[in-house]
Amino acid sequence: MSELNIGKYFTTGEFAKLCNVKKQTLIHYDEIGLLTPDIKNDKGYRYYSYQQFEVFSVISLLKEFNMPLKEIKWFLTNRSPLELIELFKEKSLELEKKIRNLHRMQKIIETKISLTEKALCMDDSQITLRLEEEEQLFLSESILNSSDAEFLKATSDFIDFCNDNEFYTGFPIGAMISKERILDGDHDNYSFLYTKVNDTHHTPAFHAKPKGLYIVAYHKGSYENISETYKRIVRFMEHENLNIKSFAYEEYILDEVSVKGYENYLTQIMVEVE
Repeated sequence: MSELNIGKYFTTGEFAKLCNVKKQTLIHYDEIGLLTPDIKNDKGYRYYSYQQFEVFSVISLLKEFNMPLKEIKWFLTNRSPLELIELFKEKSLELEKKIRNLHRMQKIIETKISLTEKALCMDDSQITLRLEEEEQLFLSESILNSSDAEFLKATSDFIDFCNDNEFYTGFPIGAMISKERILDGDHDNYSFLYTKVNDTHHTPAFHAKPKGLYIVAYHKGSYENISETYKRIVRFMEHENLNIKSFAYEEYILDEVSVKGYENYLTQIMVEVE
């Protein structure tokens, strides 16, 4: 074969550099019949055309979707315009899902940063009154007066449903405690678990945390002594001549993700009052 015949072809090393892979990768692709060089001379030297870069690009693209080489080979062996359209439409849908997941991951990271930055600026010894805007919450099934086993099952079901429906956006899982339980000192007898969601829904599983006046307090440390913080809230409420309107909303803002040890946990408690 004359030099003229191979002058416009890439050697294996040149083509590997162009594709940003090792030579061994191209040799392996040739051995399994996935990407065969346009020219292979009697001495075993391989030569690739520039058109084959497009084929390599498609192979790399499909590998990004975790498509096995065996399936990629089947597609290339049986390729046709209709096969390409069908496969790429399928991969386009997968890509849309990945993009949604990446956006959700970005939202989770941004939310965690924002919550943690705010937590660092808070004075956990202070109790304040604050006007809050309405927030949309997705609720678990009722866990009021539930046994330990019932609580664990409800929590698992709630987390699974949130994951399946992509409700989790970085906000902590919170707990709602009724007015009656607060006044009775039964502070670990939750009514519901919740997570904040962005969209408005009109079903029983969704709850609009009302716009209005809230007592805001922070509990630092283990949940075992959170009753002390609730007692402080009740004293503050009595001093300000306020009454609990409905629920307290309780959620970690510093937890095991950001601090070490229960003694450094920070829980925000918001009680709707009038």
